[in-house]
Amino acid sequence: MPRKPRQSRAIATVDAIVEAGFISLARHGPTGTTTRHIAEIAGISVGSLYEYFANKEEIHAAMNRHFVAAIVGVIRPLIPRLVRMEIEPAIIALAAAFGDFLTRNDERYLKYGRATIAAHQAMDFGAVSAALTELLLQYVMQHPALTRLPDLAVMNHIFIQGGIFVVLKHLSDPDPPFGYDALAQGLARMVAHYVTIELQRADKARIEEARIEEEGGDPHDPAHAPL
Repeated sequence: MPRKPRQSRAIATVDAIVEAGFISLARHGPTGTTTRHIAEIAGISVGSLYEYFANKEEIHAAMNRHFVAAIVGVIRPLIPRLVRMEIEPAIIALAAAFGDFLTRNDERYLKYGRATIAAHQAMDFGAVSAALTELLLQYVMQHPALTRLPDLAVMNHIFIQGGIFVVLKHLSDPDPPFGYDALAQGLARMVAHYVTIELQRADKARIEEARIEEEGGDPHDPAHAPL
């Protein structure tokens, strides 16, 4: 039965195995990757590998956790800077950082994500969603006017989950119809336009309510609802 690493040397060995998994997958593809390939890249014996992982599937699961944690590691340090930016450039900056992450080290993370999606293997992006939600909450705290947006929690969920899906869908296409930068700009423009339009509507509704109250009416009376 594989053992859990506790000492620093064992932890380093496990990290090396996981990183070797990404390298092997980039070289040989998901079906061509074997535990022997991974062990050779990690610089250990196959027997040492099996001390920590029962099979290749367990290594893939560890790679999934590492991949998600690495994405969170990209997002969190950027939050203090992103919350001080306007919406559109903030989204583009976040997407650019994610793109840099995917393409570093001979695109091993990009190749992993693409292969995993193509194989229809599940990835748990809960931690990524949580980090993006934290970014949104801190952004709203820095830009209080955004609290006037209707159904903020609902739209937060739609934009985050939808954004993750669109990016993953784009990554799964080896020959996408447009580049990653164009995708990032499109997502940024969509969110910025939504926020602009909804804030304009909120301002218009507030002005109309003030007018009705000034005339002695009840702004919440259905008779005053916009057509």
